[in-house]
Amino acid sequence: MRTSIIAALAAIGLLSVVGAPLHAQDATLTGAAAFGDWTKDAPGVWRKIVVADLPKPGASPGQSLSKLVERPPDAQPHVLPGFSVTAVATGLMRPRIMRPAPNGDMFVGEIGMPKPAGIGVGILVNTGRISIIRPGAPAGTRPAVFAEGLDRPFGMAFYPSGPNPQYLYVGLTTRIVRIPYHVGDLKASGPPETIVDGILDGVHFTRDVLFSRDGKTLFVSIGSSTNVQDNGPDPEVGKANILAFNPDGTGRRVYAAGLRNPVNMALDPRTNDVWTSVNERDLLGDDLPPDYVTKVHQGAFYGWPYYYIGDHPDSRAKGGTSPVPGDQVTIPDVLIQPHSAPLGIAFYTGKQFPSEYQGDLFVALHGSWNRAVRTGYKIVRVKIRNGQATGEYEDFVTGFVAPSGDVWGRPVGLTVAPDGALLMSDDGSGTIWRIAYGKSIS
Repeated sequence: MRTSIIAALAAIGLLSVVGAPLHAQDATLTGAAAFGDWTKDAPGVWRKIVVADLPKPGASPGQSLSKLVERPPDAQPHVLPGFSVTAVATGLMRPRIMRPAPNGDMFVGEIGMPKPAGIGVGILVNTGRISIIRPGAPAGTRPAVFAEGLDRPFGMAFYPSGPNPQYLYVGLTTRIVRIPYHVGDLKASGPPETIVDGILDGVHFTRDVLFSRDGKTLFVSIGSSTNVQDNGPDPEVGKANILAFNPDGTGRRVYAAGLRNPVNMALDPRTNDVWTSVNERDLLGDDLPPDYVTKVHQGAFYGWPYYYIGDHPDSRAKGGTSPVPGDQVTIPDVLIQPHSAPLGIAFYTGKQFPSEYQGDLFVALHGSWNRAVRTGYKIVRVKIRNGQATGEYEDFVTGFVAPSGDVWGRPVGLTVAPDGALLMSDDGSGTIWRIAYGKSIS
């Protein structure tokens, strides 16, 4: 009886039969089947989209705004057998990127309160904060507030790397700051110091920060102001790029360009390559163009706004000319279902998950707002072999869409905790989820 109950709960993702053998990879969905929608999602489903699969512009109809609802009482993320998922913090103000400090404290950027009805759409400026979740804290413990009054804090990076950083670098919408930090601090000991200033605000307000392995280069991701250079090139100066700086903010240069909205960045632990997640443009159809995650090649141009996914011109771009012809546009490594909105990325570097996960890339898909049938709202796993992506990705955690089609959870940030579990922030329900792999049940 006990065995059958456990199996039934595991089948619907409410409990993991930890220690059960991992599934063998089933056939990978390709072609039209790889696009699909949320009703086809389930842990263990693999997809691969290639350039040849792209439809013609306008081949599918329209928009379907997702409705965010309270988490239903019986709703739970779905995971593979062998894994479990639990909430470790709730009630956060739209949590986004997370970063573990050297002592295991988990820093969480909360972008703040949404604007009340009647004063525009978006987030109230300077209501963001950075909170700290201490490992092993009793259930119900409120996170410590490290810094507050921040403009939509997103990316975070400790500097220098190692056991004794001196600063926490933070990506705010119009500037990059660093805040004094010593291991164990629960409150900032000084005000933010501006390192990079003069970044223009816009539709895409997230700014990630990442240091190279040697600590000599600070990377900053900056998304475009519009969908496809709708107001000409001037408002886009310095945008749709990954920029590079010296750690003190000097030496500004373009590392890679033509990335419509590069959201999060991560270093491949085996090669030290920079990777990023990119939200591609809208209003070309339900299945066009794919979003993507990719290794970022220095000096590369990824097409925006003149081309998408290689040599596919977009006639809507107003003003300016492409810096390279279409056949020289860099094609991304992994194409993801269009409008899935990939945000957080993290290479698996822990030792808790089975060895087949080592070095693979997890990606949080925030979910579509402009696709007739929803897609995204899940974590996927990108297969990396010998430092190269195979182009395939697997549904890893699903279940954030209710049977009605309403959405109760939206994955954003990912990080590997010191114990090897994977943590995910969900700005739909204000929750931090812990995905773990455990020992067998007797």
